[in-house]
Amino acid sequence: MKDDTEKPLVSVIVPCFNAEPWVAAAMDSALAQTWPEIEIIAVDDGSTDRSLSVLGRYAGPRVRVLDQANRGAAAARNAGLAAASGDFIQFLDADDLLEPTKIANQVGLLIASGPGAVGISRWARFRNDPSDAVASESALFCDLSPVDFLLLHTARGEMMHPAAWLVPRSVAEKAGPWDESLSLNDDGEYFARIALASRKIVFSPGSLSLYRSGLAGSLSGRRDRKSLISLLKSCELIADHLTAAEDSPRVRQALADYFQRLVYETYPDAPNLSKEAETRVRGLGGSQLKPLMGRRQAMLARFVGWKLVRRAARLLGR
Repeated sequence: MKDDTEKPLVSVIVPCFNAEPWVAAAMDSALAQTWPEIEIIAVDDGSTDRSLSVLGRYAGPRVRVLDQANRGAAAARNAGLAAASGDFIQFLDADDLLEPTKIANQVGLLIASGPGAVGISRWARFRNDPSDAVASESALFCDLSPVDFLLLHTARGEMMHPAAWLVPRSVAEKAGPWDESLSLNDDGEYFARIALASRKIVFSPGSLSLYRSGLAGSLSGRRDRKSLISLLKSCELIADHLTAAEDSPRVRQALADYFQRLVYETYPDAPNLSKEAETRVRGLGGSQLKPLMGRRQAMLARFVGWKLVRRAARLLGR
């Protein structure tokens, strides 16, 4: 960390794979930050479109562009971390955006909070036009202890996308690198370790990041078996991390609901994985969580079971 006369440097890490239509906007939003001490490390992960060419236009004193063979988002972020020299780490996916004061507001709060605090911010979801972004309220939008943060994530499915975080380098080093064996939900597993490596989690109501969702082919929307295996593995790792921090009735109940949600999410795409999640639910004492479905589907499920209703809806393309 810098002395009192110097402002700490923030490293913005931008992993990029085939994001040609969006990565310029992401880079522009990083360069537009009002916090003056910024370095940007963009890592092209073997893109087959013109993403690397777009990134090359930004290379300069404040921007480094790295090029690697395709190894996945986690590997790209680890490459960025290895190259980063900042006191704080800001992750920014190549299709997401930062509002101009996002980093400045968080840095101020984290400096005031003392060593070991990590930052989270408000975030809003959009598809194409950032001006259409919809910010929803979340139970995570407050200061939290690490365990309480993960209880809300596991029990209630509350999420915080990567760009909403600001992480001191010391906490990132304590948490360790991204797990490169994961694809789907690699961020959930990584930030669970970040949370537990921190002293506390500090919410910045004046900071905002924008999360682009609903894109065709996006990683978060994949339901192939490999991706769902990653999802199950990441959830198991998160459960292990949380249990190691606190093994209590409230944690076991939160994790039972967590895996019950996974039962529903992996069925009928991966019935064996759904069954594995059911086994975890039973081992944790059971869950009363019901599947998310429409009113008519819920009424029908009372008579024929949710699995049959889910399979029928898939066959009908609903």
